[in-house]
Amino acid sequence: MRTISILIPFKDTEEFLPVCIQSIIDQTYDDWEILAVNDYSTDQSLEIMHHYAKMDSRIKVLKNEGRGIIEALRTAYSQSKGSFITRMDSDDLMSKNKLETMVNALVIHGEGHVALGKVKYFSKDGVGGGYKGYEKWLNRLTEQGKNYSEIYKECVIPSPCWMVNRRDLDRVGSFLSNRYPEDYDLAFRFYEQGLKCIPSNEVLHHWRDYSYRTSRTSEHYAQNYFLDIKLHYFLKLDYEKQRPLVLWGAGNKGKKLAKNLIEQNIVFTWVCNNSNKIGLDIYNKKMAHYIEIDKHEDALIIITVANKEAQEFIREYLSAKGKNPAHDYFFFC
Repeated sequence: MRTISILIPFKDTEEFLPVCIQSIIDQTYDDWEILAVNDYSTDQSLEIMHHYAKMDSRIKVLKNEGRGIIEALRTAYSQSKGSFITRMDSDDLMSKNKLETMVNALVIHGEGHVALGKVKYFSKDGVGGGYKGYEKWLNRLTEQGKNYSEIYKECVIPSPCWMVNRRDLDRVGSFLSNRYPEDYDLAFRFYEQGLKCIPSNEVLHHWRDYSYRTSRTSEHYAQNYFLDIKLHYFLKLDYEKQRPLVLWGAGNKGKKLAKNLIEQNIVFTWVCNNSNKIGLDIYNKKMAHYIEIDKHEDALIIITVANKEAQEFIREYLSAKGKNPAHDYFFFC
């Protein structure tokens, strides 16, 4: 067997920690170690972790060498010894066969791959439509192993449901990046380095939702951070300077991206399908009708239109023009 290092930053999750840790102890695969890093908890979380560490020598409790989740992950990783690395959120649950399923997938496929699993949200207050939609979208991609095909929409690799070979994690820069959201940044680096996603049809992770979870409350997960990271990696990985750039959409996201492109002196054509905005001057750029795209045969198109029906229209329109997703056009929402 090969040891799996499970990195668990934790902060003020005393209510959920016992069932989280128990779900790991109950795994069908038992060659693992937990590196649990306390990020300055003010409740009983640290005492709970020490209690489990006394009962199981595979559990190590560490103090964050810095502050925040990125520093906590660095602290955990620096003390890890496993051949395979995964993350776990301290308020979630693992399916009983999660570790066994993921490590077997990596052994079969070898280095250069990332093992994934389907996720399921749960909440005592019921799961909202937005999270149900995200779960369905994410699981559809995971079933096919085509997660990168829509990487600019949302984070396509859930932070607590991936596993990689240690050498691959080192190759992508592990947790050295300071860019937030840290899970989305890591997904982009997997993409950048060509790690292939192993398809999975099994629900391996149970993702807890509640009103005060970090992704809901921390400024590092605000929408502007997502837009910044999307544009950063698009310009780095998929932007081709010899191709004309088109931005489709004049909502808040479209305006923020347009402003960012202007600040970087990147030339682009701005179009929309909203008749109330066509012809307007925004940031000293005139909003054009989307048929303007026809003048740019080899255009790269960023789409920031959020409405689902409008997105379907855009897909059909661009498909009829011979445009291909993830090559000619990219949805940013």
